[in-house]
Amino acid sequence: MVVGAGPNGLTAAAVLGRAGASVLVLEGADSIGGGTRTLELTLPGFFHDHCSATHPLGAASPVFDELSLQQDHGLEWLHGEVETAHPLDDGSAAVLYRSLDATAEAMGVDAKAWKKLIGWAVRHWDVIGRAALTPLVRPPVRHPLLFARLGALSTMPATLLAKRAFEGEHARAAFAGFAAHTTVPLQKPMTAGAGIVFNAAAHTVGMPVAKGGSRAITDALAAAVTGNGGEIVTSHPVRSMGDVPPADTVLFDLTPRQILEVAGDRMPGRIRRAFRRYRHGNAVFKIDYALSEPVPWKADACRSAGNVHVGGTLHEIAAAEAEVWAGRIPERPYMLVGQQSVLDPTRAPEGKHTLWVYTHVPHGSAVDMTDRIEAQLERFAPGFRDVVLARHVIFPADFERDNPNLVGGDFAGGSAAGRQMLLRPRIALDPYTVGEGLYICSQSAPPGPGVHGMCGYWAARRALSDMPRQ
Repeated sequence: MVVGAGPNGLTAAAVLGRAGASVLVLEGADSIGGGTRTLELTLPGFFHDHCSATHPLGAASPVFDELSLQQDHGLEWLHGEVETAHPLDDGSAAVLYRSLDATAEAMGVDAKAWKKLIGWAVRHWDVIGRAALTPLVRPPVRHPLLFARLGALSTMPATLLAKRAFEGEHARAAFAGFAAHTTVPLQKPMTAGAGIVFNAAAHTVGMPVAKGGSRAITDALAAAVTGNGGEIVTSHPVRSMGDVPPADTVLFDLTPRQILEVAGDRMPGRIRRAFRRYRHGNAVFKIDYALSEPVPWKADACRSAGNVHVGGTLHEIAAAEAEVWAGRIPERPYMLVGQQSVLDPTRAPEGKHTLWVYTHVPHGSAVDMTDRIEAQLERFAPGFRDVVLARHVIFPADFERDNPNLVGGDFAGGSAAGRQMLLRPRIALDPYTVGEGLYICSQSAPPGPGVHGMCGYWAARRALSDMPRQ
């Protein structure tokens, strides 16, 4: 039994089904996918990814390969000429190509430094990429020197590592753009790891979108579930274990808070206490746009990028994220911008485009960020407002109403600060088991946020190891 049909719940169900288990997936909403859906949010014919949009970890996911989502279930990754761009005020942009050499050359004064830091991670991506999708409680017994170096670098504050490693604003901004995905101030320890891993991912697996929308990932996972005899039932909210048909094994694609509400009376006291201490992080404010033409970026490289980081220099991004962490609203926010229709013409009518934009805000914020977001876009793309046909605004509370997993608008299933960056939802050798026959398989469990299915995979593996052998 799996409660919740997000990408991790569906992955867990598919893994259980492949192993021969009888699987039923219960989803409270009237459609599956959770944040991994694609909807007509603005105008007819404009298809917008609801939450997740760019999928480096999906392209890197071992379980997506194991389930043959591309080969057997129609999932197709699309890449741009530029994987990621980061505009600056002088009209230039830090540009990440799939090619490490081309990217290093574009970094100018930091060409050698980029190859030294990010190139090292690229050369060892087979090991580092897999480790990023593996629970920390499974220590890497091979490559001890590699992981010692990675650990030493990753535990540093992103601001410190960027300033030590690079001289120019382009490389520093490119590093900060990915480090800020953590929603944690870049001055805090352990934020450098995201800058290393995601920049290396851009050079290896890339920053792809799913053809037809992120819903294509959900559709492929659902096909993997039903193809092995599993059943998916929607419009079936689970508020207590009384809503769950009898089952020896139940996996929850839910946050710790929800699992406490559903099954708290069946959980050991130490786990209940740990789940009550579990912290949620900052929220997301999002706008989806229907555009009459492409975004008029000053920097040409931004026009062919599926993924753009907007926020200016390392200093500006660090300052904006620190403001959010302190519960304040930055005037110049850091933003993630997705230009899916640049890579995938099926997202909009011919000649038209979609734009996906979100920014970090304090947990549960009710502040309308539209003017600030559009001021930032106008800063780097003068005339942006002139190409807007329609916009659809989503506040943090809207996200939680639509999907209770997004507590207070928290996209990441929990704060990534402190030990929760590495050990979540609690400190334990077995972080997945929450009671007898009960398991957590959401992104609140290791290895954490992202549409990669590995939280579901590892939870399913744990559940299968506990099942009596037939």
